[in-house]
Amino acid sequence: MAHYDHREEESWKDFEFNFPFRKGLERLREEVLAKTDFDPVVLWVWGTMQAMAVIRILEDCEEEFGEEGQRVVKEALRRVGHDIGRQMMEGLERPGTLSDAEMASYFATTINRIAYASLEDPCIDSGDKVSFHILWCPHQDHYSAFDCRVQRYFVQGMLEAAREKGMLEGWQVRFTQTIPAGADTCRFELWRAPDGERSQWERHSELLELKALEIAAKRKAARG
Repeated sequence: MAHYDHREEESWKDFEFNFPFRKGLERLREEVLAKTDFDPVVLWVWGTMQAMAVIRILEDCEEEFGEEGQRVVKEALRRVGHDIGRQMMEGLERPGTLSDAEMASYFATTINRIAYASLEDPCIDSGDKVSFHILWCPHQDHYSAFDCRVQRYFVQGMLEAAREKGMLEGWQVRFTQTIPAGADTCRFELWRAPDGERSQWERHSELLELKALEIAAKRKAARG
């Protein structure tokens, strides 16, 4: 059984999802992995190259174009995240048997294990809160803690797609620790937020954006 197919909860079987980018996925499975000696570990190398390129593009646009360059890149990343979320839920309806907490946790599992190609340890803490530990992330050995801000824009788009499907309305997400910052795992929480706690993810993103622009300005000044 693939790592993304199993959770301990009995209700997991009621949660449906699609793989994004189905055309390329089917070709990989049927024509490449099944018929050649292609080693899929090189996909990690290829993916890491793409990930580091995104970091460099964002940093260079911040340095060259300031706030507008940052806005253009982050909006592109948000749209990609939204498209991935949309593809994963396209044509599917929310099962009436699942609670809001189960939907939040199961949606997070599909994002973590498929879109982020990560290993996780999920937990439904209560009817209003779920959490998960990322045990291994493909980026953990090459991203800095600050680089992880890029993933915030993907996540924002994915959450928007979920809300458009009637899921996770009023739920927020936050991280409590990350591997690039020195922790053993990355830990995230999703919770049903009262009005005063809503949009924390977006507000923290804005603080990181301001810091990134300061860093970019200093880097540009140092180069003369």
